[in-house]
Amino acid sequence: MKKSNINPMPPFFDRYINLVEDIDIFDAFEKYSPQKVYSEVEKLTDLEDKVYAPGKWTVKDILQHIIDNERIMAYRALRFSRNDKTALPGYEEAELAANTVASKRSVTDLLEEFNLLRQTTILLFKNMSDEMILNPGNANNIEISALALGFVIIGHPVHHMNIIRERYFPLL
Repeated sequence: MKKSNINPMPPFFDRYINLVEDIDIFDAFEKYSPQKVYSEVEKLTDLEDKVYAPGKWTVKDILQHIIDNERIMAYRALRFSRNDKTALPGYEEAELAANTVASKRSVTDLLEEFNLLRQTTILLFKNMSDEMILNPGNANNIEISALALGFVIIGHPVHHMNIIRERYFPLL
């Protein structure tokens, strides 16, 4: 299934989905793997505790947020792919971010967790039929399919890496 199979395109989430090419979801998982998106490990390590403005997240906080978000989106995709019609709530990203131990972890450790998580996410999607992956559900009052959630999972880290390049790399 490709990004173009997403119908309708979910509002809000489209900002992440549109960062990914219109290719098969498994090709997208490969092309936008954590190792490729976050390949500049040395720069990320040099920046791990820096912020570009007061009150902003560190690179380690961003990586933890990406991990948390992928777990939540994968859970939603699991529920919707299995035809669970229960409306799922949103989540408060700032609350989650305020309650982690990311500051005590290294960028390398966070990236290792991200890579392992992505492997399990891919396995989840490999165990969905075309019918299952197109099943819609309601998350945070937005109708979204498991397929769309897969592309959110892929595009969300790209979004944050763009921010890191734009706002954090100049700090080096």
